[in-house]
Amino acid sequence: MNRYPIWKYVLIAVILIVGLVYTLPNFYGESPAVQVSPGKATAKVTENTLKTVEDALKAAQISPNGVFFEQGAQQNSIRVRFAPTEGELQLRSKEVIDKALNPDPKDPTYIVALNLVPNTPQWLLSINALPMYLGLDLRGGVHFLLAVDMEAAVSKRIEAAVGDVRTFLREKKIRHAGITRSGNNIEILFRSEAEQRAAFDVLRDHASDMQYEELPGSGNRYIIRGTMSQKAMSDVQEYALKQNVATLHNRINELGVAEPVIAQQGADRIVVQLPGVQDTAKAKDILGRTATLEVRMVDDSPEAMNSLAQGTVPFGTEKYKDREGREILVKREVILTGENLNDAQPGFDSQTQEPTVNLTLDNKGARKFKDVTRENVGKRMAIILFEKGKGEVVTAPVIRQEIGGGRVQISGRMTTVEATDTALLLRAGSLAAPMEIIEERLVGPSLGEENIKAGFKSTLWGFIAVSVFMIIYYHLFGVISAIALTCNLFLLVAILSMLQATLTLPGIAAMALTLGMAVDANVLINERIREELRVGRTPQQAISEGYGMAFNTILDSNITSLIAGVALLIFGSGPVRGFAVVHCLGILTSIFTAVMVSRAIVNLYYGRRKKLTKLSIGQVWIPDAEKTKKGA
Repeated sequence: MNRYPIWKYVLIAVILIVGLVYTLPNFYGESPAVQVSPGKATAKVTENTLKTVEDALKAAQISPNGVFFEQGAQQNSIRVRFAPTEGELQLRSKEVIDKALNPDPKDPTYIVALNLVPNTPQWLLSINALPMYLGLDLRGGVHFLLAVDMEAAVSKRIEAAVGDVRTFLREKKIRHAGITRSGNNIEILFRSEAEQRAAFDVLRDHASDMQYEELPGSGNRYIIRGTMSQKAMSDVQEYALKQNVATLHNRINELGVAEPVIAQQGADRIVVQLPGVQDTAKAKDILGRTATLEVRMVDDSPEAMNSLAQGTVPFGTEKYKDREGREILVKREVILTGENLNDAQPGFDSQTQEPTVNLTLDNKGARKFKDVTRENVGKRMAIILFEKGKGEVVTAPVIRQEIGGGRVQISGRMTTVEATDTALLLRAGSLAAPMEIIEERLVGPSLGEENIKAGFKSTLWGFIAVSVFMIIYYHLFGVISAIALTCNLFLLVAILSMLQATLTLPGIAAMALTLGMAVDANVLINERIREELRVGRTPQQAISEGYGMAFNTILDSNITSLIAGVALLIFGSGPVRGFAVVHCLGILTSIFTAVMVSRAIVNLYYGRRKKLTKLSIGQVWIPDAEKTKKGA
């Protein structure tokens, strides 16, 4: 009656063992570290970089706990780890490594930042057992609040509209006497009413985000005024905010910052939280890392090459270097920019199988690129990547034929990783609108450690108090309930670690709430067993009926709580979502441990006893039938 099949015991045991193993990484703590990451799109962390770091530390007589080279699709960095008490050594190492890798402080090739790394043993790392990410309130780090300049975003879009109108009228062969901008309006001047009417007819159907009107003419001045619609302005501002968030995500994720928080706040604010980053200056540097693309023609004329050989730059050209350090003269006229780029993906050349970056241009960019390539067959075109105001020629291929369709392929002795990184950088592009840091806050690891201790103590003392009460009130069944509570807690931590969720103070509060709900389930089961004993059931029947009848009540109560948790998860943000994630997972682990784990322990202890006469479940108040009868 009260026996599980062997496979069920084995399954429960395996789940608990796996949960225990994946909980362990959270008990090893973190150590101070120095992280080395690429400071430019074209810079890479390689084995040579690792050797430079090791040699610099050795020359400075610094012995870290370990130097780790981490390379992958999402991360390319070196981490130098120190003992938890070697904070001063961490600061000194940062200066030594920075000096060795960045001879020119004004133009750093690598970002050398202070960080924290987990002390997880290698055998746990080999099975991907990692600690939970800790939020800013627990781990420490930097917090920024950025304001997006929405007026600049709208202004940029209006400037683009001016260029579009000029190009469109030229294609339609409609003459105009000039296009000027006045605030958020653009005015197009014509010398005749016929030209004004023809332009108005085509512009009215062409641009959906501009509203055009004809102004009364006088003499030879006929004007069409274009005003950006309110909906278009709202769309531009919304796009600017989303684009800036996406750009920041791409740049920060590339640097391997664990679980950054980058979220919209209000209509024109962005919150950025970087847990574990202790260097505010470097964090600002990370936020400022964006890149733009420009396409220009290369000046390979004999006169230009002679001037370059003499160390001078001819008028109308600029000098840049390619990835191999060779100097290239390019014309100042910009053919295309990153604004004309819709997408950038890594790929391979179908003929040479070399890694490439495949670009997709918008309609305007596709038209320009087609015209330029048709007029400059046999000449070289430079694709320049600008980062922090400094440009580098990614590739300068010879134009073999006219290229239409808006699809462009970049190749230039790139590795697969370089092609992926370049595509990522180009997709991130430049910020859609300028941003200004209006609030910055550094949360020290000591404060985070205090929060962890406070949260841990509150959960621990709550667990102890509940367990003592259960044991006193329910005796052996109370002990079993306490064991189930323990299993519930480490299963919840294990799942959060496996999901690599971010734990914050609200998450710890949700853990404490989970303990209370798990106790509630055990109380329901134990009281149901007592009721069955009161009505005269045998102990074995009482156990079976108690668990069976209580399960429906437990399920109903937890489903209602789960619905509330899912609602918080869907509509909440920030700390609310952190609470909701732990709350929802805690409900699932509570049901499993209260029903399955505790039942398995009870079955093991009582299930094989055929002549069971009593259960250790505390005082069962059975009314005396005779006293009840006399009292009646």
